[in-house]
Amino acid sequence: MQLTKKGRGQKEKFYRCLFTLVADRNMRTKRLRQKIWQRRPVWLGATSVAAVVVALRLTGLLQSWEWAALDQFFRWRPAEPTQKRILIVAVNESDIRYVKKWPATDALIAQMIEKLKAKKPRAIGLDLYRDLPTPPGTQALEQVFKSTPNLIGIEKKVADSNSEAVPPPQVLSQLGQVGANDVVPDADGKIRRGLLFLTPESQPALPSLGLQLALIYLEAQGITPTPAQNDFMKLGKTVFVPFEANDGGYVRADAASYQFLLNFKGANPFEKVSLKDVLEDRVPESKIRDRIVLIGTIAPSLKDFFYTPYTHGLLSSPEQTAGVEIQAHITSIILSAALEGRPLLQTWSEPLEVLWIILWSGIGASLSWAVRSEGNQNYSILRTAVGIVIAAGVLSSSSYLFFLGNWWIPVVPPLLALVGAATVITGYIAQLERQDRVMVMNLFGRHVTPTIARTIWRERHQLIKEGRLLGRKMTATVLFADLKDFSTIAEQTDPETLMSWLNQYMDAMAGLVLAHGGVVDKFIGDAIMAVFGVPIQRTTPEAIAEDAIAAVRCAQDMASTLGTLNKQWRIQGLPTAAMRVGIATGTVVTGSLGSSKRLDYTTIGDSVNVAARLESYKKSIDSGICRILINKETHQYIQGQFTTKFIGSVRLKGRQQFTEIYQVLL
Repeated sequence: MQLTKKGRGQKEKFYRCLFTLVADRNMRTKRLRQKIWQRRPVWLGATSVAAVVVALRLTGLLQSWEWAALDQFFRWRPAEPTQKRILIVAVNESDIRYVKKWPATDALIAQMIEKLKAKKPRAIGLDLYRDLPTPPGTQALEQVFKSTPNLIGIEKKVADSNSEAVPPPQVLSQLGQVGANDVVPDADGKIRRGLLFLTPESQPALPSLGLQLALIYLEAQGITPTPAQNDFMKLGKTVFVPFEANDGGYVRADAASYQFLLNFKGANPFEKVSLKDVLEDRVPESKIRDRIVLIGTIAPSLKDFFYTPYTHGLLSSPEQTAGVEIQAHITSIILSAALEGRPLLQTWSEPLEVLWIILWSGIGASLSWAVRSEGNQNYSILRTAVGIVIAAGVLSSSSYLFFLGNWWIPVVPPLLALVGAATVITGYIAQLERQDRVMVMNLFGRHVTPTIARTIWRERHQLIKEGRLLGRKMTATVLFADLKDFSTIAEQTDPETLMSWLNQYMDAMAGLVLAHGGVVDKFIGDAIMAVFGVPIQRTTPEAIAEDAIAAVRCAQDMASTLGTLNKQWRIQGLPTAAMRVGIATGTVVTGSLGSSKRLDYTTIGDSVNVAARLESYKKSIDSGICRILINKETHQYIQGQFTTKFIGSVRLKGRQQFTEIYQVLL
């Protein structure tokens, strides 16, 4: 079956469209691959630095820095209002003087508890060790313990470097009204974790004091603990996920028992009354009814203090937090989580934290690379540093915003990765630039002045891309210097001696050009062409005048130096010489000139021709060792600086216009 002409046309059109789509897709894929390949230093550097930072983190060396960052976030976070559910009876130094003895007698403690009971608190926490009787009043205190079901005593279950284990009051232990007041200090001594349960080996789990008080408070509202997924404890609106050894900034921490990260509400968000106020009935019932009352010491002499994230002493002695306040924090955090769903301090999974570190390592590497690729002539370490500082600010701000949302995410490792990757890429770029510098200088194939070198370097990307420096139009002063009667000298001198003699002359003259800020454009036999005012464009009359004055001064110094050389040559039996100099100021064009295999940075234009013609003009005009002729423009710029004489207005060889010629007198 044959296709109609229309059918064949549609088929051909379909295949053309298909071919175009495939070609476009292949082209896009090729460009993407090229782009990825060109940026391989970025992703290689970023992943390498991130791997080093992650490894460093796993050693635990960054742990204290991450704790410090977390502490700073706590101090920056606005404090929450005073917690109305908890009242602290704080035993201070005045109270100790008031009762005249510490530990206080059992009778006094019994009296205090009775006065508190009368005002109907929801729970009482006795954060005082009462394992030994302190008569008088021991039986009275035991009776109070038995008659107060909402009273919780304490037991220090685990001995540590600061104190031994302390058993609970026997009566309260028999009634099951005991909570552990153990705390979990980190390696730097600060409390950042709390306990829900202590689970010592071969012993039943012991609830913490904070949990016991919270459970009594919540029971009145019908809230009791229930099991959740993975046997975690669900209490009201929150599931308490146990702390793990590598959560947040921790590395291989002791995660025994049932711990959780403390999401503090402020340095001191609890209302306090003194023991004296309670004993003398100066505390109104409204402050006690339906609240949790915690009884503990805050007197410095009793030394029941701990460091917390709010402890910092850069400018002063670090302030510590009393143990009873730590217990109040734990209780308050549990209550807020159960009743209001206030989030506990949460952390990311380890894979997500690693990705976070890799992300910021990539940002650091990309910033350094972007500055290089986008700031061709303006790249500098300062720009990189500014970019990294801004990125570090964004990182810190992001981490802090996450913290305000009750998430503790890494800030120190990604910051190290950011700076480290930027440093690595900057070093890599510096190495590339050293290679580029060698390439550029080899491309020009001759010594250049530092000024030209810097300009070439600023133009290096354009140069390397196109193989040449683009032409630039500017105003400059051109100097031509030539030896007088060199042909005669060359005829009378053997070649080896002549070359050595001429090199001495050229070396001295070229040095003078460089010393006066000029550029040795080229050597032409025994002639030197120099340019003043390139390659940096001079735009003001004052700057152009400086170039003209520098050129004339250079010519005068050439004459003086040639006189010194002549004296040496006479002593050595070598020929002596005189010279002619032509100087012209005007418009020139500078840039790279030559083939792809050989380029020269050179200057062309009418002013170059004028300077060359002035040098060779009317050789009969003589002025001893050096004759210096200048054009009208140069004369205008140097007026008052040198002694000059008007030669005349003449038509130089190869030019139609007349040129006013002046001679600079030595």
